[in-house]
Amino acid sequence: MPLKRIGVMTTGGDAPGMNAAIRAVVRFAIYNKLEVMGVIRGWWGLINEELKLLDHRSVSGIINAGGTVLKTGRCPQFATKEGQDRAFNTIKKNAIDGLIVIGGNGSFTAAHIFGNKYNVPCIGIPASIDNDVNGIDMTIGWDTAINTALAAIDNIRDTATSMERVFVVEVMGRDSGSIALSVALAGGCEDVIIPERKLDLEAICNDIVQGNMKGKISWIIVVAEGAGSAADIAKKITEMTSLETRTVVLGHIQRGGRPTAISRDLALRLGQEAVNRLINGEKDKAVGFCCGKVTAVDFATAIQKKEIKFEEWCHLIKVLS
Repeated sequence: MPLKRIGVMTTGGDAPGMNAAIRAVVRFAIYNKLEVMGVIRGWWGLINEELKLLDHRSVSGIINAGGTVLKTGRCPQFATKEGQDRAFNTIKKNAIDGLIVIGGNGSFTAAHIFGNKYNVPCIGIPASIDNDVNGIDMTIGWDTAINTALAAIDNIRDTATSMERVFVVEVMGRDSGSIALSVALAGGCEDVIIPERKLDLEAICNDIVQGNMKGKISWIIVVAEGAGSAADIAKKITEMTSLETRTVVLGHIQRGGRPTAISRDLALRLGQEAVNRLINGEKDKAVGFCCGKVTAVDFATAIQKKEIKFEEWCHLIKVLS
């Protein structure tokens, strides 16, 4: 049976470029004579039937905006059978033939379970600053988050050099060191601490002391939040080296801001692809770019742990520092 109406939602943590993806989904769907229901606040909106019919003008002026006009948030209720049943009833009541879920690893896990359990066609658009979707090269928002953090690192380096201090800069990345690695390399930082790699603080402190003896007057270490607290690490560095150490926690500023051209371009092209996949009868997949080509991977693959070749990154960061 041909599609008549689809739903679009943003779930999990917000990422710059989500609005551009929403815009692409809505306008390409309308171009193909489909109606689009926007689900407000992700799975919560589906459970509580908070929906809005979107037209061409509904998504005007949002291509350059960070965040998501559909709102997002965590929804513990969706993990329950009662919550899932209510979400499915909302879909039936509103004659929604398929869902486009814009989010990351956790969002796709929920869509995979829900879609298969209730036979609801779901297509995912990867949007996450953590770049944590397996089988694709880049998620929407990752490039923007890196550039936001990089701008801060550049400013911190000015102070680190002027004040001759060690700085520990904490970036986002609860389970992934993707942001930390890219920012540390592009920012010319001296070291990086990530969840995927065992922390050897003694080796780091030894490098700092040796560098200091050779006349190196500043040091910047980037730490992903999932690998440790910047405050705790800085305190230990001071204790082990007797050098003054300062901390900066970038926090949620990495989620906001205007999406870069790369994040927007990715969002717009994947929004179109997601609609096409639903029209063609596909389901339980995430669209994305891999090796320069638009592709799709099964949710079962997309939600697996994404491997990062962190050894190569870490080695290059040390060599170039």
